[in-house]
Amino acid sequence: MEWRPRHNKWLIAITVSLATFMESLDYSISNVALPHIAGGLSAGLDASTWVLTSYFISNAVMMPISAWMAMRIGRKRYYMACVALFGVSSLLCGLAPSLGMLIFFRVLQGAGGGGLIPSEQAILADTFPPKKLGMAFAVYGLTIVMGSAIGPTIGGYITDNFAWRWIFFINVPVVILSLVLTSQLVEDPPYLSEGRKTVNGIDYLGLALISLGLGCLQVVLDRGQREDWFSSNFILSFAVLAAAGILGTLVWEYFHPQPIIDIRLFRNRTFALSFVMMFMTGFVLYGTTVLMPQLTQTLMGYPAQTAGLMLAPGGFTTMLIMPIAGFLVSRRDPRLLAAFGFFITTVAIWQLTTISLEMDFWTVVKLRVFQTAGIAWLFIPISTMAHADLPGAKNNSVSGLTNLARNIGGSVGISAVTTLLARRSQYHQNVLLAHVSSYDAAFQSISASLAQALSAAGTDSVSTFSQAYQEVYVWVQRQASILSYIDVAWLFAICIVPMVPIAFLIKRPKGGHVDTARASRLKNELSVRGDTYNSVVSSSICRGDNDFEFGG
Repeated sequence: MEWRPRHNKWLIAITVSLATFMESLDYSISNVALPHIAGGLSAGLDASTWVLTSYFISNAVMMPISAWMAMRIGRKRYYMACVALFGVSSLLCGLAPSLGMLIFFRVLQGAGGGGLIPSEQAILADTFPPKKLGMAFAVYGLTIVMGSAIGPTIGGYITDNFAWRWIFFINVPVVILSLVLTSQLVEDPPYLSEGRKTVNGIDYLGLALISLGLGCLQVVLDRGQREDWFSSNFILSFAVLAAAGILGTLVWEYFHPQPIIDIRLFRNRTFALSFVMMFMTGFVLYGTTVLMPQLTQTLMGYPAQTAGLMLAPGGFTTMLIMPIAGFLVSRRDPRLLAAFGFFITTVAIWQLTTISLEMDFWTVVKLRVFQTAGIAWLFIPISTMAHADLPGAKNNSVSGLTNLARNIGGSVGISAVTTLLARRSQYHQNVLLAHVSSYDAAFQSISASLAQALSAAGTDSVSTFSQAYQEVYVWVQRQASILSYIDVAWLFAICIVPMVPIAFLIKRPKGGHVDTARASRLKNELSVRGDTYNSVVSSSICRGDNDFEFGG
């Protein structure tokens, strides 16, 4: 008999979304409050960035191993443990007496947060039939977007009117509510109980390799530009350790009989391509989220609050489009939706190559809304396709790896932005200064005009030309900076456009109607028996025009 949870599935969706909202809110608030944290703990701003880095490291390590943890101790139990750990560590972060203790508690908080999203998505995948899964992911995605959208505003209000410690304390009541509702509503499906009987022992070497590889990779991506990348022995050492850890993980986990990370999932074409697309989604989302505020604050002189307001309409655009994408994903070919999203995103980023220092506020808002309109079409189709071709027993592994792809992609995108802006700005400045010469007619004309204006303003004749030259140099720096932003936009557009045809490399869904009851029932049965879901479905279900399933 087909398994279904005893309680209302939409109540379950709202329940698991609570913790997601809490984590996304906490992430965005922490970014805003970092200068206040540094001042409150008498630490330098550079040292205080480890408050963010430490969270990312433990978060990245926990995401891919959450499937193994859920299978070993039970998904509901593991999920509640993650929620509780996040809440307790949030309380301890708020009470931390020093920067060192705060970083330690942030590591614990990241470990709890890393298990939340994969577990929640797996719960949704088991709770909802395939036909309604897209809408469930849409509701779930709205909480992430909402938390990220209102986080900076709440964070700014708390840090301006209360102590920075309250950005962590506000998590505690949400944690308590989440634990109460989860204990009453969430259940583990039968295949988890059956699978738990087969999990024996702990793969200590695999766990060590994963922690080493992902932890060191996150340090390299987060600290690379600050340390001048591979000219720094610190970064070079961590890069070697990251490569060794990741390569060792791939080899060891592939051949291990009970792997912590199911590397064999990548043999499934649908999942492998979904992983790549989710990586690129994170790459462009997080990269542009850093790019736009930095552009408006450093070159256009916007205060932080105005730069935050510029991002807000983009968040609301995503919230508006996500339910539409969730509605369509079970009624249209999800490959078309993903390709459409990547196409719109490419065009939107290409529009950034037209930016100038003369843009007004609303032009920047329109550019951001256009970007988020494309990205909003990506999360739900990609998540749905990633789960579609695999048995229910793999839901935890799929969720963990796809979220890891998004987060690592985001880290790469942020590192690419910060590095390219610094390097390309220096390059363009050198090129422009090569044309600044006392023998250049244009330079002479501009300098003379500036000197005349300064003289008319009351500057003494000795200083006029010196100040005029300084003004020209500032102008050159600003032009070099805006050209570097345009270079980054070109890079992002070039990286994203191949995703449009790649979406169609996923095997086309057969037919137009989803026999959800029969497919889901067979899916659960095969999950327990350990058979190959794809081959059986292909031979027994997908024989008529009315049936549907993704091929492998």
